[in-house]
Amino acid sequence: MTVQSKPLDDAVGTGEVRFPADFTWGMATASYQIEGAVAEDGRTPSIWDTFSRVPGAVMGGDTGDVACEHYHRMPSDVALLADLGATSYRFSVSWPRVRPDAGPVNPAGLAFYDRLVDELLGHGIAPWLTLYHWDLPQALEDAGGWTNRDTAHRFVDYALAVHDVLGDRVPTWTTLNEPFCSSLLGYTAGHHAPGRQEGAAGLVAAHHLLLGHGLVTTELRSRGADRLGLSLNLTVPDPSDPDDLVDVDAARRIDALHNRLFLDPVFRGSYPADLLEDTSHLTWQRKPWYDVVRDGDLAITSAPIDVLGVNYYHGNEVSGHLRTDVVGVGADGPDRVAVSPFVGSEHVTFPSRGLPVTDMGWEIQPEGLHRLLRRLHDDYPRLPIYLTETGAAFADVPDEHGVVHDPDRIAFLDSYLRAVHLAVDEGVDVRGFFQWSFCDNFEWAFGYAKRFGLVHVDYDTQLRTPKSSAHWYAELSRTGMLPATESLGG
Repeated sequence: MTVQSKPLDDAVGTGEVRFPADFTWGMATASYQIEGAVAEDGRTPSIWDTFSRVPGAVMGGDTGDVACEHYHRMPSDVALLADLGATSYRFSVSWPRVRPDAGPVNPAGLAFYDRLVDELLGHGIAPWLTLYHWDLPQALEDAGGWTNRDTAHRFVDYALAVHDVLGDRVPTWTTLNEPFCSSLLGYTAGHHAPGRQEGAAGLVAAHHLLLGHGLVTTELRSRGADRLGLSLNLTVPDPSDPDDLVDVDAARRIDALHNRLFLDPVFRGSYPADLLEDTSHLTWQRKPWYDVVRDGDLAITSAPIDVLGVNYYHGNEVSGHLRTDVVGVGADGPDRVAVSPFVGSEHVTFPSRGLPVTDMGWEIQPEGLHRLLRRLHDDYPRLPIYLTETGAAFADVPDEHGVVHDPDRIAFLDSYLRAVHLAVDEGVDVRGFFQWSFCDNFEWAFGYAKRFGLVHVDYDTQLRTPKSSAHWYAELSRTGMLPATESLGG
């Protein structure tokens, strides 16, 4: 049955809000963004090691070579996670650390994650493992990357190697993080590694990523794993003028490419008919890609999962007209020629709604999160949902006493959590919230210029300083109580 809803502003209020006692309070990171040690203990280059060295690809010429030195500081980082009240920690495993050059298993690389999991469990923190957060071995990219069907099978080899060592202690396994980014941003727009701007190649990559997801899900299920899923970054596209058929069509197109391209093969075993029509002129349905989606593939992509990870930062106003009053979508590298990731719908623009924005230029839109959760509940199979990423970048600077006040982040989290709580009250099965991110880190094409962390990192000294938001979040995790908005502090 369809859940009932009230207008968000009227429904969430400003008073105290209590979450269920078993609600998960997590923090999230990714391997290339924090680990550093890119050439140690047998690790070989990933596509991000290569891409970050392309002139103009990453702001300031930054790389993840050192990042937050988490590879060497892991025990103290886990202790800090525990001090800040994390009940779960979502991390990703580095494929080129575990199977360098996609070759034989590297025991030294796996040993790091073995120690990490033990450290987490020793501090009472549940590990939440992501197998792929974008650091494909460069050797596989040299063979075609995710446009090569064989990469999906190499993904299985890698996943099973990780499960061999960690399967007895890690309860939750996420196959992919944000395949929209690793396919359409990586192979169509070139904003992310590997930096290819090859149109329909992004759709080919998307299918092979989903195929890999299904293959790994099936194999891990056969080994007894029972908390399997993936994390999708989803948006809420609204037509700029709901009475303008051109704008309505533009919003439909973005919904197809950003949301349903990934939701439907996983939950319905099919690609959306309108998406296929929108892209029928592209080569992914003709030579050389005409046999990308083969018989039986969609039965594999729709292998049953147990949890759905949702990453949400903002929705979009969408227009099919040429507009100049647009907002940033957070994907553009600093000096690279911008190419739309929305292959076949490159004409679509994203006008500003005049909402407050984060340091990424992203509009702050909590009511979009509420509508997204409702939609998932109403339109797709009822699975436990976890917000596996949301958060905000702001220009956080320590004061003269070394204290980092970030009231804007606290206000952001408060508003998004109120949207989550409203959805829970309406019957949507949301069971946890992972703040992106635990600490400031390498923010992909933006290098170290954008700070999402609850913990400030001085990249010169690697000093960790919990921000005001970290202490606020720790209290929320301890009590399960979102304080009244008038009591929020910086």
